[in-house]
Amino acid sequence: MRKFLKGFLIDLQFFTAIPVRFELPIDKPHLKSAVQAFPLLGLLQGGIYASLYFLLLEYTPFSNLAIAFLLWLMTILLTGGIHLDGWMDASDAYFSYGDQPKRLEIMKDPRTGAFGVISVIVLLSSRFLFIYEITGNVQIVSYMMIAAIPFLSKSVMGVLLLTVKSAKNEGLGALFQRAATKKVLWIYPIYITIFLALMTLVDHGFFLVFALTVIACASLLLCRRKAVSWFGGITGDVLGAAVEGTELFLWMTMWLLHYFAMA
Repeated sequence: MRKFLKGFLIDLQFFTAIPVRFELPIDKPHLKSAVQAFPLLGLLQGGIYASLYFLLLEYTPFSNLAIAFLLWLMTILLTGGIHLDGWMDASDAYFSYGDQPKRLEIMKDPRTGAFGVISVIVLLSSRFLFIYEITGNVQIVSYMMIAAIPFLSKSVMGVLLLTVKSAKNEGLGALFQRAATKKVLWIYPIYITIFLALMTLVDHGFFLVFALTVIACASLLLCRRKAVSWFGGITGDVLGAAVEGTELFLWMTMWLLHYFAMA
């Protein structure tokens, strides 16, 4: 249990802006536990987003626009932009239309190109639109769906990490990949089953969160295919781009569900 807790703290240290003041062991057993804790890290993030959203809506006089902006801002600040960096680097590499070695070389370049800037503007503006329009029709289940978004995206990240070959032998992705095998993923279906079971306690919760889960699975299949064909496998940047892309699909799905299934 202590090893698992330390693995979770490693995730906080690597993938969020939450300060972790402990010196944590970065060895294979603890990194393996960190991979197993990816979905729980996402659930913590989602819980923070949902709690902030609830407090803003229920206890402040702020407009829907202001509330949407503050939630949108939190989705950036809490992660420290680490996945956005991967999204920009992967976008620059993809839109270079070079071969796989050229794309990998571009992703290592610390400079951000025009395509990276354009792609992150589109990503963030789309997310803001979805959050703002959802704010006009918030239900109890809406908070559960918000919590599910990073929970599912981090699950996608873990599965990609351990089921797709690495495109290079260095970097954050390779570090985690060397520490664990596919066998550690047995716990992911348990997390999702428990989460879906809890959603049966909320009106329409199971159906709506199950719909998000289906979209997350579709995003996983798409990311697996494109990671190999575009980049020759996964890297830390590719994983970050997959997290951001999956979350964009999930926010969009939630937005559509609010129009057509929750009106």
